[in-house]
Amino acid sequence: MRAQSRTWYLNSGLLLILCMLPFEKLQAQTSNIEDAHQQFRSGQYAQCLENAQKAMEERSYDLSWRVLYLKTLLAVGRYDEALDAFEQILRRFTMKLHFYKLGHTIYLYNGKVDKAQDILGRMISYGRARGLTGLNSVDIVALGEALLLLGAEPRTVLDEFFNNIIARDPECREAYIAAGNLALDKNDFALAGDFFQKALKQFNDDPDMHYGLARAFYHSDREVMLKALDAALHINANHAASLLLLAEHQIDAEDLIGARKTLERIHAVNGRQVEAWAFRSLLAYLDNDPNTARECREKALEFRPSNPKVDYLIGKKLSQKYRFAEGAAYQQLSLKFDVDYQPAKIQLAQDLLRLGYEEQGWQLVQDIYETDAYNVEAYNLVNLNDHMAKFKTLKSDEFIVRMSESEADVFGDMVLELLIEAKAELCGKYGLKLDRPVVTEMFDNQQDFAVRTFGMPDAYGFLGVCFGHVITMNSPKAERPMNWKATLWHEFSHVVTLNLTQNKMPRWLSEGISVYEESQKDPTWGQYMNPEFRRMILDGEMTPLGKLSGAFINPPTPTHLLFAYYESSLAVEYIITKYGLETLKVILADLAQGDPINEALVRHADKLEALEKEFTLFVIERAEDFAPEVDWESPDQEAQYFEKIPSPTEWLEKHPNSLWALTQYALQLIRQGAWEEAKTPLNRLIELYPNDIGEDNPYLLLAEVHRQLGETELEYRVLDKLASRSADATSAFERLVDLAVQRKDWKMVVKNGQRYLAVNPMLGKVHYHLGLAYETLAENEKAVKCYERLLHLDPADPADVHYRLALLLKDNDPEAAKKHVLLALADAPRFRAAHKLLLELVKRNKELR
Repeated sequence: MRAQSRTWYLNSGLLLILCMLPFEKLQAQTSNIEDAHQQFRSGQYAQCLENAQKAMEERSYDLSWRVLYLKTLLAVGRYDEALDAFEQILRRFTMKLHFYKLGHTIYLYNGKVDKAQDILGRMISYGRARGLTGLNSVDIVALGEALLLLGAEPRTVLDEFFNNIIARDPECREAYIAAGNLALDKNDFALAGDFFQKALKQFNDDPDMHYGLARAFYHSDREVMLKALDAALHINANHAASLLLLAEHQIDAEDLIGARKTLERIHAVNGRQVEAWAFRSLLAYLDNDPNTARECREKALEFRPSNPKVDYLIGKKLSQKYRFAEGAAYQQLSLKFDVDYQPAKIQLAQDLLRLGYEEQGWQLVQDIYETDAYNVEAYNLVNLNDHMAKFKTLKSDEFIVRMSESEADVFGDMVLELLIEAKAELCGKYGLKLDRPVVTEMFDNQQDFAVRTFGMPDAYGFLGVCFGHVITMNSPKAERPMNWKATLWHEFSHVVTLNLTQNKMPRWLSEGISVYEESQKDPTWGQYMNPEFRRMILDGEMTPLGKLSGAFINPPTPTHLLFAYYESSLAVEYIITKYGLETLKVILADLAQGDPINEALVRHADKLEALEKEFTLFVIERAEDFAPEVDWESPDQEAQYFEKIPSPTEWLEKHPNSLWALTQYALQLIRQGAWEEAKTPLNRLIELYPNDIGEDNPYLLLAEVHRQLGETELEYRVLDKLASRSADATSAFERLVDLAVQRKDWKMVVKNGQRYLAVNPMLGKVHYHLGLAYETLAENEKAVKCYERLLHLDPADPADVHYRLALLLKDNDPEAAKKHVLLALADAPRFRAAHKLLLELVKRNKELR
C-alpha cells in the first residue's frame, strides 16, 4: 500500500518520538498498518479491528491506527463504541483535520447533530490559523469537505482544494474520492466518471474507487455500472455502499427478492446500516405492508431521528417507480428534518413538475439554482424553463399542450384533436374518469426533452414519457422519422393505466398495454414480429413474466429493448385473448389497492409458473407461424462449411426460398440495371414475407424497378401495399401523394397526405396538396386549415395560398377573405384573379349596406 500522503508539516514532538524508535520497529509498524488497511479494504473487519486494538494497546503513537479503528467500528455498526473511542482519542491526540472530519461522521451516525456542526466550525478555525501550507494533503481535502458542508461555493472548493491536491499529490486517494463525490452530488456524472477512472489507474485495488465509478454510470450505462460493482465486490464482498447500489439496481429491475437478499447481506455485517433499513422500508411499502414499512423506517432513524437521507431515499425510489405523489410526500418529510437538504429539494422539484404542479416546481428549481449554481440538474432545468417560456400553449377543457410556436402553428390543433380522440376511446374502454387536465409538452430539441423528462441531457432512445397527468415527447423531425400520432396514443394509454392503478404497476404491464393499444388503434402502429424477434424467441431469449420489467433496465442492445416492448405487448394480448379485457381491468384495480402483480395474476388468471409456460408456448407458436415458407438460413451462418461464400444464385439452387439469397440476388440485378429480371426475386420476397417493411424492403425496391421501367400504375400499387403496412414510410407516402395528384385521385391524396403528416407535419408541399384535395372534395373547412398551416411554412407562392383562402372564405367570412386577397396582392400586385376577387368582395359589401 502506498503511503497515506506527502506531508509538509509534522508535529515536532511526534517527530522526536519517531526518531527515538528503532528503525526496525518503525518498519514493522508500517507493515502492520498496511496489512490492516488491506484487511479493511477487503472486508475482513474482525481481523482489522483485532489488529488495530492490538496496536493501540501497545501504545502506538500513530494516529492512523485510531482512524482505521474508528472506520472499522462504523463499518460493522458499532456507532456508540466509535463515539466513545473518538472522544477519548480526541482528548489525547494533537488536532488533525481528517480525524475531525471522521468525528463529524461519527457524531451524525449517533444523532449528535449539534456536535457534528460544532466540529466543522472548529475545523474551519484551525484551517484559518494554520493556513494550507501547514496542512498535509489529506487534511486539506478534509477542510474542503467541511467547507462544502458549511455552504461554500462548490466549484471553488473543487478547484482550490481537491483538484489542486490531485495535481500536487496524485497519490492522495482522498482527493479523488472527495472530488468524485462532489461531482456526483451535483449530478455531474461525466466529471465524476473522469475522477474515478483516473483514480483507478493508481488505486485499482480500492473498492471505493470502483463503487464511485459505478455511481457515475448508474443513470447512463448499467452494463458499465454492473462491471464496476462486480470489481468492487470482488475486492470486498462486504462493501456496504456497493451492495446498496446493487440493491437499488435490483429494485429498479423489480427484482425485489434479489434486493432483499442483498440487503440481508449488508445487515449481516452491520445491522444498523441506515440506507439498507430505508430500502427495506421501501420494499415493505411496495409490498403494501405499511406496518413493516414503518418499523423499518424507525430502525433507519434509530440513531439519528432527524436524518433527512432516509425519507429522501424512500421517496426517490418511489418516484422512479412513477409514484410521484407518494415520493413527493417523503421528500417533504425529509425537508422537515433539514429544510436545506439539497437532494430532497431537487427531487421534490422534479416530482412537482411531473405531477403537473409547475408553478411550485419551477420556483423550487430557481431557489435551488440561486443557492447552488453548480447543481447541474438545477442549472439544466433553469435554462429549460427560460426556453419553455417561449412555447405556445394550446388549451381545451381536458388538455393543455405546450409546443414551440413554429410547430404549434402548424400542427398544434392536430395534437389536441388526437388527444381528445384518445381520451374518448381509451378512458371509455377502461372506465377511467380523469379529474384534471392532462399536460402534454412537445420538444423540438431532444436535449430539452431529456432535461424535462430526466433532469439531464443525453438521454437518448426515448420518444415520449408519461408521468400520469403529464406527457413529454420529442416532436417529429425529418431527420428523426417517427410516427408522432402513434407515440402520443402510446403515451396517453399510459395516462389511463397509471391513473387507474395510481401509478402502482410494473413496467412490463404498463408498456405492454400501451403498445397493444397502439396496434388496436391502427394496425401499422405498435411492435410486430420480425426476423430478429423470431430468432430470439426460438433461441430461448424470452424473459419470464416475473422478471420482464428487468428487461427494460439493462438491455445489451437496442434490439433487446425493442424486444422487451414487443414481448410485453404479447403478454397483454395473451391475457386479453385468453381471460378477457374485464380480467385485465380487474388486475389493474387490484394493483391500485397495492397488490403485487404476481398475486393479482394468480388470483384472476393462473399460477405464475403455468401462466409463463402457456404464454411461452403462445409466443413460440406466433414465431413459428411467422413467414413459415421462408428459408431463414444464410451462408453467413454456415460460413465455416464453405471455402468461399456462395453467390446468391448458387445458394438459391438448394434454398429457393432463402430470404438472404433472394434479397442479395435482387440487389445484384438492380445494380446491373436488369430491371425486368429484378421483378422475379422481389415479387417472391413479398409473397414469402409480406410484412417486411424494414429498410430497403422489397416494396421500395420493386417500386423503384417499376419507376425505372415507366410502369407508374404498378409502382402505385406496390407503394400502396407498403403504405398499408408501415407507419413511417414517408418516401412511399410522399410519392403516393404525388402520383394521386397526377391521377386526380383526391381521396388517395388525403389518405396518404395524412399518413405523411403523422410522421413529418412540417413539409409544406403535403399541406398544399391536402388543401387542393379538400377543395375538390368540397370539404372547405379542412382546406382552410391546410392552407393556414401552409402559410406558417414559408410557401414558395404565398400569393396563391392567400388567394385560395380568400376563395374559400368569401361566403362565410368576407372580412377574412378580404384580408387574404389583399395579402395576395401585396405579394403579387399584378395577380389578376385576386384583383377580380377583391372587386367582387367590395361590390358585395356595398350591396349588403
